[in-house]
Amino acid sequence: MEIKYISKSLFIVLFCLASGMWAQQKISGKVITASELDLTPTLVVNISNGKSLLSDMSGKFEIEAKENDEIRFVKEGYYRVDKKITGEDFNSPLNIILKRMEIQIPEVKIKYKPTGNLAKDNQHLNESRKLQSLKSDLEDYMKSPLYRPLPNNSISKTFTGHDFNAGQVNVLGVLSAVAGLVKKATKPKITKANYNETQDFLMRVRNQINLGFLKKYGMDEEQIDSFLLYAEKTRSLAKRFRKDFQISDIEYELKIAFAEYSKTNKLEGTKE
Repeated sequence: MEIKYISKSLFIVLFCLASGMWAQQKISGKVITASELDLTPTLVVNISNGKSLLSDMSGKFEIEAKENDEIRFVKEGYYRVDKKITGEDFNSPLNIILKRMEIQIPEVKIKYKPTGNLAKDNQHLNESRKLQSLKSDLEDYMKSPLYRPLPNNSISKTFTGHDFNAGQVNVLGVLSAVAGLVKKATKPKITKANYNETQDFLMRVRNQINLGFLKKYGMDEEQIDSFLLYAEKTRSLAKRFRKDFQISDIEYELKIAFAEYSKTNKLEGTKE
C-alpha cells in the first residue's frame, strides 16, 4: 500500500513537470528602426500557432510562443523579419530592427533619339502639362487689355544731373503764351450771318478771290454763283470769314467744296 502511494505521487510530479515543459510561454520585446526609432503599429504573428497582435504606441509587444516557434514582424514600407525562438529568448526582451524598403523608380525609356535639330526634335517630344498650362496662361495675359498705365519711359532725376533751368523763367514761353492770348482776344467772335451779311460776303469773294480755276471747268457766271451758294451753305463761309477775311483760308475752303461739288454736278472739263 505504501509503495503504491509513492508510485502515484511520483507519477503526479512527473506529469506536472512535463506539463510545465510543454505549456505555452510568452516572449516580449520592442520593434524599432535602424535609427532606433519606435515603429507603431507593427503586426507580430506567431507562424507556428497562428496567433497575432499589434505592438503598442512605443513599439513594445508580448506574444505567446514556445521554443522553435517562428515569429514574423510585418510593417508596410519595411522589410519583414522572421525570428525563430530559442530558449534564451525567454530570459531577455527581444529587439527587432526593421529596415525601410528602397523606393523603386520606374525606368523611363526614350524611344525617340534626339537629332540635335530643335525644330525636328520638338515635334517628337511632347511638352509637360504644366508647361502647356503656363504657356496658355501667358498667352491669355498678353491678349488681355491693360488695367494699369504703362510706366513713364523717362530717366530718373537721380541720374540726369543738375537742371540749371530749374527755377528760371522761360521768357520765350511766356512771350508765346501772351501773344496767343492777345491774338485770341483780338480775333472777332464767330456769329451767324444774316441774309445781307451773306450777300455782302459773297460779293467780296467775287471781287477779291481768284476764281479762275472754276472757269477752267467751263463754268459760266451763273454756274459760279450757284457753286458759291453751295460752298457757303456746306462750309459756313460767311459765318467763319466775313469778320476775318483771310483770302488763303477762303481759297482752301472753296477748293474743298469744289471737290465735293464736282462729284454731283456734271462739268464740261478744262477749256484751252
